[in-house]
Amino acid sequence: MLAIAARAFQIVEWDRTHRYCGRCGTPTTDRTGERAKECPACSYVAYPRVTPAMMVLVTRGHELLLARSPRFPQGTFSALAGFVEPGETIEDCIRREVREEVGIEIEGIRYFASQSWAFPHSLMIAFNAEYAGGELAPDEIEIAEARWFPWNEVPKLPPSISISRQLIDATVARLGGELARA
Repeated sequence: MLAIAARAFQIVEWDRTHRYCGRCGTPTTDRTGERAKECPACSYVAYPRVTPAMMVLVTRGHELLLARSPRFPQGTFSALAGFVEPGETIEDCIRREVREEVGIEIEGIRYFASQSWAFPHSLMIAFNAEYAGGELAPDEIEIAEARWFPWNEVPKLPPSISISRQLIDATVARLGGELARA
């Protein structure tokens, strides 16, 4: 139900913000046969925008790198996240965001899953990555605190409906399984 509500929110918001042509200012009309707005004056066509964002959970052996944003409730940690910039690949974005937010280098980027995030119109694409070097140095603007946590001692996390929690839970299960097989 949340996915349906999020999609509805995104479409309603797009419809509300595209009542007029972004090129010439003429009122737009719904384009027949597809979800698009068309300008009857200049023929400009506007489609709903989706903003790609990445999320990455970095591991170092059997530890997870979790961070707390200043916006999070005290004691709540999550994976790192950020928006893809124009002309940037998702992999370049992951490396840049990790470097900017916590000052370390990563390798072994692996896709996990994606989740539509309606606030305002994002697609969160989640990955795992391995620590490659550097010392943790939270940027103190986007990251209030960042720490390595043993796989079996994770702190308070986001709600289970979020992709961040799903990514963390799946990684904890994988790391715990690796230790059990060792």
